[in-house]
Amino acid sequence: MLLFKNLRLLDPRWNESRGGYEVLVEGELIKEVSAKPIKAAKASVIDCGGRTLMPGLIDCHVHTHHSEVYINRMEAVPLTLMMARSTGRLRRMLDRGFTTVRDAGGADWGTKTAVESGLIPGPRMFISCRSIGPTGGHNDRNRRTDFAGPPCLCCNGMVFIRCIADGPDAVRKAAREQMRQGADQVKLMVSGGVASPYDPLESIQFTIEEITAAVEEAHAFGRYVLTHAYTPEAITRAVNCGVRTIEHGNLVDAKTARLMASKGVYMVPNLIAYDAMKRRAKELGMPDSMLEKNDEVLKYGFAELEHCRKAGVKIAYGSDLLGALEDEQTREFQIRGEVMPAIDVIRSATLIGAEVVRQEGKLGVIEPGAFADLLVVDGDPLKNLGLFQDGGPNLAAIVKGGRFHKNAL
Repeated sequence: MLLFKNLRLLDPRWNESRGGYEVLVEGELIKEVSAKPIKAAKASVIDCGGRTLMPGLIDCHVHTHHSEVYINRMEAVPLTLMMARSTGRLRRMLDRGFTTVRDAGGADWGTKTAVESGLIPGPRMFISCRSIGPTGGHNDRNRRTDFAGPPCLCCNGMVFIRCIADGPDAVRKAAREQMRQGADQVKLMVSGGVASPYDPLESIQFTIEEITAAVEEAHAFGRYVLTHAYTPEAITRAVNCGVRTIEHGNLVDAKTARLMASKGVYMVPNLIAYDAMKRRAKELGMPDSMLEKNDEVLKYGFAELEHCRKAGVKIAYGSDLLGALEDEQTREFQIRGEVMPAIDVIRSATLIGAEVVRQEGKLGVIEPGAFADLLVVDGDPLKNLGLFQDGGPNLAAIVKGGRFHKNAL
């Protein structure tokens, strides 16, 4: 047992941190939270030195296997190298305080099992397995000189992380296959994207029948569909078909945001991804054609947040950083903090993230019965969101499932 004392408690359900609390952890769960001294003679006492104790962070859009900024270079990355690179990416995410991540395409059950069994350090994982897209769309990994595509999943990282399906039956089968492989959610590409060479950003991908087939299968399996979408047209089609989350969504307008709110659909913006690509992606191999699309979506980022907030859409935290850009994962806090109250930004990476991964009451809060995923922060994040930046130097302790990943107290 661990007894945390001498702290200010930041439970995101409150509007402020509060002193005088103690938190008792037993096994992987929180056993007691009290504003009075907790009696636990057998517990190891952890003196937090007046620091802030809060839930671990949740990133709802990562790609643990996407180790290249220019995604086409993944064609030359075999599965063995891709996995070796992923181990470092996962550990560094946990070092930054992200105790839970939702992989939005690429990670498989083997990676998730390796983390759960302690073979490699990393956050709790909710995986999508291979993302699904149509021929010629954002998901299409084939070059224009390819017709059948590579023959296997082991020699080409791009093939491992993505699959192509055309027509309702093929999409239905692809969705079933990802869930057979252990997917916690099914990922669809329903519009053009920045990091794909041939599809216009404004293109609408997958028909109503194709999206509906995936949604039906996901619901039947007790899962849900998340969708890559930028434009109001693509978002509207996906929402009307029953998807649960929209990823990116930069070009959303007020009308579409109201539709999302009426359907209870979550938005997962990734503003730091576009900001980082603007500054750094060219030197890391991304061609001008992709950077031009990046400029287009970047200028709408703050408007997206405003439309969603005014409509009442719940906004989760997501970074979507590829390759070497991963080191900017926590900078999204400061970008959002320019237009959102700090407590709302923190809620996006705790309370709302927990809802997205369907772990309400188990993640993102500090209460009895919740997982003991905890951070001890030097300072008050409500006054300075920059405390989460730079790889975790302001995190005095990181606890995942009742075990210290880091303890500098």
